[in-house]
Amino acid sequence: MTTLSPTLELACELIRRASVTPLDEGCQQLMMERLAACGFTVEPMNIEDVDNFWARRGGEGPVLCFAGHTDVVPTGPLEAWQHAPFAAFVDEEGMLRGRGAADMKGSLAAMLVAVERFVADHPLHRGAIAFLITSDEEGPALHGTQAVVERLAKRNERLDWCIVGEPSSTSLVGDMVKNGRRGSLNGHLRVRGVQGHVAYPHLAKNPIHLAAPALAELAGEHWDAGNAFFPPTSFQISNLNSGTGTTNVIPGELNCLFNFRFSTESTVEGLQQRVEAILDKHGLDWQVDWSLSGLPFLTEPGALLDAVSASIREVTGRETVASTSGGTSDGRFIATLGTQVVELGPVNATIHQVNERVLASDLELLTEIYYQTLVRLLAN
Repeated sequence: MTTLSPTLELACELIRRASVTPLDEGCQQLMMERLAACGFTVEPMNIEDVDNFWARRGGEGPVLCFAGHTDVVPTGPLEAWQHAPFAAFVDEEGMLRGRGAADMKGSLAAMLVAVERFVADHPLHRGAIAFLITSDEEGPALHGTQAVVERLAKRNERLDWCIVGEPSSTSLVGDMVKNGRRGSLNGHLRVRGVQGHVAYPHLAKNPIHLAAPALAELAGEHWDAGNAFFPPTSFQISNLNSGTGTTNVIPGELNCLFNFRFSTESTVEGLQQRVEAILDKHGLDWQVDWSLSGLPFLTEPGALLDAVSASIREVTGRETVASTSGGTSDGRFIATLGTQVVELGPVNATIHQVNERVLASDLELLTEIYYQTLVRLLAN
């Protein structure tokens, strides 16, 4: 493709900036300049070592926010890539190649170009359009969207609807949108025993043997049945370790990392209490350190989901599926403002992989879907 569309030109320019998390490498400055040029009030929010910005255009009335991130995951081994990961080009098969093409610089380009076009066509649109962009989504996510949302909440900023540009599609652009996500609760369990010689087990307490029945019960527990929007809550052990590295020593401690992906049918406090009751039931000397990655959120059918679904139908001719599957996203922070949140982006088949790529034509469709959604929600 010798001549690139505005969306693909911008996507390539963003991809060529090697913004490996938490770096931004000027991506946000480029976006802010273009938004300011079409009437947005732009507010950089640099928090700790993270670049963020908030931009808003319009007056009173409903606010539609576009949210996303400029940071990308590391490339992995460069020799595994067919082409340089930050070269950014459209190949002979029509694929836009480069780290961030799918996750999520392609979406950022589509959002910005759609908004530029909408503002040119509807300069006196009702309500307001906003952007919330961070460079801390692929990392700890402490000083990015979460921190910006806290500032917006203190200012009583209104956010009615939000489209997050996460790559939600599975096979064809728009075939799936995310209208919620499960919560994520992490635990670090320590079970203490007594170290000793394997030949004298009566003088020791093996924490592996002691913990095994409790871990089996936790793995087999029915936590909830889910509901019409969420699958049942799941418990998974992600790491288990103990021992000194030798065969003749009974270890003194077992460490276990586990995670709950939980539905709205369960609460953080309820899950914690049930885990602790099972550990007590088995008479263990235990300690659990808990960390909450995010609460579950759900956007039920309404103005935003209806507008997005209708726009996908108009542009692609297909019906979209609303799903709460997958991992967490920054939508969990935005939803705390009472905002309807939907994730809509390109096909996610190659995200975080070497040779990340997305169909260039999909970004054109995505731009049009974003534009039509703006029309449905904010055109006079």
